[in-house]
Amino acid sequence: MSDKNTEVVVIGGGPGGYVAAIRLGQLGKKVCLIEKENVGGVCLNWGCIPSKALIGAGKLYEEMQQAHEIGLNVGTVTVDLNKTQEWKSGVVKKLTSGVASLAKNVGVEIIKAKASFTSPNELKLESSEGTSTLAFEQAIIAAGSSPIEIPGFALDGKAVVDSRDALDWTKVPKRMLVIGGGVIGLEMGMLYQKFGSHVSVVEMTDQLLPGTDKEIAKEIAKACKKKKMDIHLSSKALGYEQGKDGLQVSIEKNGKTEKVACDIILLAVGRKPDGSSLNLEAAGVSFDRKIPVNEKLQTNVDHIYAIGDIAGPPLLAHKASKEGVVAAEVIAGKNVIYDVRAMPGAIFTDPEVASVGMTEEEAKEKGIDYFTGKFPMAASGRALASRHTDGFVKVIAEKGSEKLLGVHMIGAHVSELIGEGTLAIEMGAVIEDIALTVHPHPTLSECLMEAAENALGHAIHTVNKKNNRKAS
Repeated sequence: MSDKNTEVVVIGGGPGGYVAAIRLGQLGKKVCLIEKENVGGVCLNWGCIPSKALIGAGKLYEEMQQAHEIGLNVGTVTVDLNKTQEWKSGVVKKLTSGVASLAKNVGVEIIKAKASFTSPNELKLESSEGTSTLAFEQAIIAAGSSPIEIPGFALDGKAVVDSRDALDWTKVPKRMLVIGGGVIGLEMGMLYQKFGSHVSVVEMTDQLLPGTDKEIAKEIAKACKKKKMDIHLSSKALGYEQGKDGLQVSIEKNGKTEKVACDIILLAVGRKPDGSSLNLEAAGVSFDRKIPVNEKLQTNVDHIYAIGDIAGPPLLAHKASKEGVVAAEVIAGKNVIYDVRAMPGAIFTDPEVASVGMTEEEAKEKGIDYFTGKFPMAASGRALASRHTDGFVKVIAEKGSEKLLGVHMIGAHVSELIGEGTLAIEMGAVIEDIALTVHPHPTLSECLMEAAENALGHAIHTVNKKNNRKAS
């Protein structure tokens, strides 16, 4: 590899890095995008996209098995995971090759190499072709995050795996134990439950999906119970050993220890910003569990920026992409800052969960006087017609100002609905703005309007609470 120089280098080709590189290219900058594996990063290659492809296949498989309930006889339905994996890989390839093409179209040079700093203006690049240097004027660090390991459960790709391993399985494990009842653990657990695994989940806190609205968490727990998943809350996984009946995992709860048998352990206790391979010290960039940045996404070294997971939570692809655009535009001289008011989240469990803004618990902690409205999916004509009646939509607003504070949803396809709540909070909408907006019928989006009307005491298709909006 020959030595090079560029105006801007972007380290990491995930949803933050490649978006930043494309935007820089659009703005006329000479850009190099450094990625040690595949463009698209974890999101496109080993996370968001392949997991949603498999989750979609799992849902279709389940619905085909239940189709006789509405008069559709499809015979015996079987799973060929080899074929499913081929299809999933095809989806990933289309997206990653599309991203690479878009980047090249705006002049971005993509270099497959491992990057580390040698100074504040130079990188060392290592690849199968050798070692070289890249001098730059400005840099964006978008190096992502890595899975967290816990004592007693070292990832070995055999007994203990992470979600990346689990997305490539061509055989369904008979018994699967998931450590971590958060987003990744429940998404993967529910996926393989649909394909036939008996799934156990061990979660240290007292609720599934820690940090989500407590009513949503209870609804998800009910869904897990309905699927005959074993849920161990307030429990700690201590270690495991090979026994006659597979792996024996020791779990501690309320001071007592019990053992759960399984065939494989999925470790899903979260991810952490990881700057260990970048030699940040050589560039003078601070790292304290993450790279601290200002509102322009600059690190403590003005010409070096950090975005995405490595700049800290929430560890979300769309947060990284937004930061990528802002950092690119700042570098190009535009007068912009990162000032996002509402960051939505979507969880592809069954039913799905989507949220934006404050939970009730957060409103209480902040001492905010609030009121709520709720609309059950079971009262929606569209939900009934599609046989997806589990869940509800809840809105939270501030008493007096009636400003919308939060929207929390659980139900089929709610990941497609949360954008409206996000826009409403970003625009500083009051609860009446949603209630007064005409929504198409019959759609699930009506549920948000009805929840807002319920908060105001005049929902049409559900029983209203007593008017709870008056300031106390």
